[in-house]
Amino acid sequence: MSKIFKERTLEFQARMLEANIDVMLLIDPDSIYYFTAYWGDLGVEFGRPSIVIIPKNEEPIIITSSIEGEMCKRMTWISKIQLYHDSVGREWIDPLETILEKYKNHKISIVPNKVPSLVLNYFHKINWINKFISGEDILNSQRMIKSHEEIIHLRQAGQVATAMTDAARAVIAEGISEYEIAIACQAGGTRKAAEIIESEDMNSLMSPVIHNLQSINSGPHTSMGHLHPTVRRLKKGDPVYLCFCAICHFKQLKIGYDRQYFVEEMSDEHARLYEITVEAQQAAIKEMKPGVTAEQVNAASDEVYKSNDMGFCYRTGRAVGYSSLEKPELKNGDKTILSPGMAFAVDGGITIPDKFGSRIGDTILITENGSECITEYPRYEPIIKR
Repeated sequence: MSKIFKERTLEFQARMLEANIDVMLLIDPDSIYYFTAYWGDLGVEFGRPSIVIIPKNEEPIIITSSIEGEMCKRMTWISKIQLYHDSVGREWIDPLETILEKYKNHKISIVPNKVPSLVLNYFHKINWINKFISGEDILNSQRMIKSHEEIIHLRQAGQVATAMTDAARAVIAEGISEYEIAIACQAGGTRKAAEIIESEDMNSLMSPVIHNLQSINSGPHTSMGHLHPTVRRLKKGDPVYLCFCAICHFKQLKIGYDRQYFVEEMSDEHARLYEITVEAQQAAIKEMKPGVTAEQVNAASDEVYKSNDMGFCYRTGRAVGYSSLEKPELKNGDKTILSPGMAFAVDGGITIPDKFGSRIGDTILITENGSECITEYPRYEPIIKR
């Protein structure tokens, strides 16, 4: 696996040369993993940021807390690891300051909106913030197109997502609480993830455990978007909305995926709105192929809503990968041309305030000849009967 991460870094260094960037500082966990394979540290939220420095023609450097040093060494291909210690000197500032001094006469780039406040405040304090240039565009351009290995892992993430759906469907019934559905989803996804990882490498340091707080809501709660599971118990006729976007993370990849079900029966109004939701999503997916712009995909979905006298709701989708939100976005004004290797969360959604919300979502991969749904799961059988 280390070969993949090293190849990504070499490709990025070539992009840095073309962009006339000498050094790149990366401070967000997603980008750090993308290049180094290092993840899972109790990082900046615990006052211990990890920072990766990528010079254009040298091996990268990782700055991380000594408490994570052994884990970092085991995970990454990078040999230059600088460890800092709690309460010793100025902790992470000391090694970072040495590097900034070394490259003070060079062009150093950051991704401005990915710098945590702890580090950002330090940059302001030393009057460095205006010395940096943005490396966001060259980073986005590389991460936008998924590699062969990333596509394999995205498809595996799709298997984990559908296993979670199987687990949810198995427990959805009158009297079951929302939080019990969440527990079933987590267990089902973790088992599938473990099955995949075990089949590949029993010694892998990648955790199969599905975590984070899932969005699950039912009945009138479905109008509240991404409300998290409560102790509310399901009633006959209830809609049940399952969003997997914040929870289905596999091998650090994030996908977009939503399904909705109804307990025992479905009212005519719920059926009408659900049908429009699916139609809007499918209109967008049908439009997705190389050469089409992101906003054209959004327009196809919007046309369905307009033809059914629905107002504006939200963007049709977003690119996904090692971050939950990548570029481009499927929304009005984004003229990015779709290319093979791009991956998107593609949604349909309608909200009737205080009454009902209808939503569906899938992860769609752009292929040479069109698109592929990597979270394929039935959409037209929403009623669960016991």
